[in-house]
Amino acid sequence: MTKPSDRQKPLKPSNLRIIGGRWRSRRVEITALEGLRPTPDRVRQTLFDWLEHLWAGQGQDLSGMRVLDAFAGTGALGFEAGSRGASEVLFIEHHPLACQAIARQIASFNAGNLRLMRGDTMQAMKKLGQLNQPFDLILLDPPFALALHLPAAGLAISLLSKTGLLYVESPHSWTQLLGLANESTRSLLEHAFVVLRQAKAGSVHYHLLQRNQQGVDQSDAMQ
Repeated sequence: MTKPSDRQKPLKPSNLRIIGGRWRSRRVEITALEGLRPTPDRVRQTLFDWLEHLWAGQGQDLSGMRVLDAFAGTGALGFEAGSRGASEVLFIEHHPLACQAIARQIASFNAGNLRLMRGDTMQAMKKLGQLNQPFDLILLDPPFALALHLPAAGLAISLLSKTGLLYVESPHSWTQLLGLANESTRSLLEHAFVVLRQAKAGSVHYHLLQRNQQGVDQSDAMQ
């Protein structure tokens, strides 16, 4: 018999706020789903500070950038990118309730630059890789328990522009993730990406990587 104290409290819907851009302070719905882990405000702020600093040095910002929010979950990262001027944000999510929440949020913004693709993220990334329509930024935050960070990063190679950026949020550092990989995967990703920034918040590691120009041709050949 389950004691009252042992019963799990039912999950309740909540929300988070967009930090910057034209939708600043607008709220994004967090669906009450077990395991859904939205990127905290502090981490999102740090990521977009990194991006603004990097692109400002190149005379750019998010304007005109194509962004992919893979394993979108709440869509918080993608909505933040859209708020800050990305020309297109594509969300990929498979859970029906999470998809419904993202769709409602897109409708509330009434923004033509936001699109939702429903379905398995890994399969969707494979299909997108055949279209030759590269992204400038891919946001990669799969459920930690699925251990899809490196397989998804491998698929991201063919989806990124030659100077494209990959954001990875994981329970391990990038170096630790590579240390857990087999030799061929480790070699592929070591040649494909350079770590520009990395930090840790609690038990979560987050990284900003860029396609390695010296490894682009070799990585493409290994796909």
